[in-house]
Amino acid sequence: MCSDSDPDTRLSRRRLLIHTVEALSIIGLAGASIPLLRACSPQGVAVKKNAPLKQDLSALDVGQMITLNWQGKPVFVIRRSDAMLKTLAPNANQLRDPLSVESKQPDYAKNIYRARDPHILVVVGVCTHLSCTPSYRPDQAGDLGPDWRGGFFCPCHGSRFDLAGRVFQGSPAPTNLTVPPYQLVGNILTLGEPNPGEHT
Repeated sequence: MCSDSDPDTRLSRRRLLIHTVEALSIIGLAGASIPLLRACSPQGVAVKKNAPLKQDLSALDVGQMITLNWQGKPVFVIRRSDAMLKTLAPNANQLRDPLSVESKQPDYAKNIYRARDPHILVVVGVCTHLSCTPSYRPDQAGDLGPDWRGGFFCPCHGSRFDLAGRVFQGSPAPTNLTVPPYQLVGNILTLGEPNPGEHT
């Protein structure tokens, strides 16, 4: 009969204890790794990438633009002044698609302002020609022509857009800048979420 003091018994128990600890360590490591693996999986990245983005616009001054990063793209947000809004109607005869019939935008942006609130413009800051990033040029600079009233200029190939993101005739860009789906409640902008029941 073996006793607890028997070297073989102690060795067997030690091995059993070591194997039990190893097994529990592997199970614990696997359990801790699952959330990390889910976050790194393509589906986990897609969920994060497509998640709505909230931004408080209360500090955005009139005439100022901020650029947000949403779904890997720059999104321009401008608080337009009344003077800026007055420049939009006279541009119509110089624009390729003044009513945005051919351009991608939600139903709520199918107006001259291309916006929910006329004073807040929200557009994807990617030229529709070859995906360069246009520069915000609110000034009425002479280097962009005598009829320039402010807007966006793409330095890559010279496409010009007005202060509603509508493309001028003669520009290489085929369509207006894209208006993304968004909500605007007071000064809180939520990119990626239209209001319930709306079409984007």
